Amino acid sequence: MTGAMGSLVETTVRGTFELGASIIQDPDVSGRMSNQILVPFDGSLPSKQALEYAFERFPDADVTAMYAVPTPGGYWAAFEGTETHTPGEAEARERGETLLEGATALADEHDRSLSTHLSSGKPDQEIIDTAVDEEFDAIVIGSHGREGVSRVLLGSVAERVVRRAPIPVIVVR
Repeated sequence: MTGAMGSLVETTVRGTFELGASIIQDPDVSGRMSNQILVPFDGSLPSKQALEYAFERFPDADVTAMYAVPTPGGYWAAFEGTETHTPGEAEARERGETLLEGATALADEHDRSLSTHLSSGKPDQEIIDTAVDEEFDAIVIGSHGREGVSRVLLGSVAERVVRRAPIPVIVVR
């Protein structure tokens, strides 16, 4: 029986989720040379665990924490690319910078260097676009973020990244 995520992904997640991390799309990602790891970070416990996992599992990799400032759709989306800014955009970017400072502090605790990346848009699309454009080797993502679990197994952003990313994705819970 195929559920919401599709049989291969669902089987992988259901079969290994209790181990704390599920490797989606490439069962040998941890055995490969992974030089650049992207970790979406929103300050939630799962995103912190994903960052710590990346530090521990990929000790020689360059790790980048990113935060995507969600942009609203509908009316305000019509102004995309103009000089008009959506309400609260500056505050949301400041919040993103503060969250990424928290990621940097976590990196310091693990005696690791960390690059950060702040973008605006649909979080799942921004994660995928950043991973592809910057040629990351893998994405390590928390199972759900600040919005809580919107699906039985994965948060909606994590699920969409797993489904659409053309590179290996590791889901950490």
